[in-house]
Amino acid sequence: MPRPLGELEDAVMTRVWKWNRPVTVREVLEDLQQDRSIAYTTVMTVLDNLHQKGWVRREAEGRAYRYEAVSTRAAYSAALMNDAWSQSDNPAAALVAFFGMMSPEQREALNDAVRMVQGPQGLSTGTRESEGPEEPEDPGEPEGPGGPEGPGGPAEGSGR
Repeated sequence: MPRPLGELEDAVMTRVWKWNRPVTVREVLEDLQQDRSIAYTTVMTVLDNLHQKGWVRREAEGRAYRYEAVSTRAAYSAALMNDAWSQSDNPAAALVAFFGMMSPEQREALNDAVRMVQGPQGLSTGTRESEGPEEPEDPGEPEGPGGPEGPGGPAEGSGR
């Protein structure tokens, strides 16, 4: 499982993820210098370390390298959450506590994510995950237009 990035590694990776393209040490340096005093060699070392750890790939361009993220920030965050959750001795309680810490916006994002994972089946049934949306309609379909209105089921011979 991934280790959390250090503070400077995170600052560098934030830019690499945000820009979503191969970047040079110079580009990262100039952006970081808006917030802090930092040397070119420091940024170069951080990017080299990130390459050694497998967070970025690099391609030579002249005498320098261009660095590109190997995965997304979302994948990194998910791996950290999964790692923390898997270390719990009571995963269900850990999830309940985690959900309790969420803001309403975060809970809505979680609901959206669950709907995406479940696909169309999860959209119309909130409580019965194993059954698709067609199941509740099936009992009414064979009985015809009268459906559940008639206690004896479909009336044969009764027409329109």
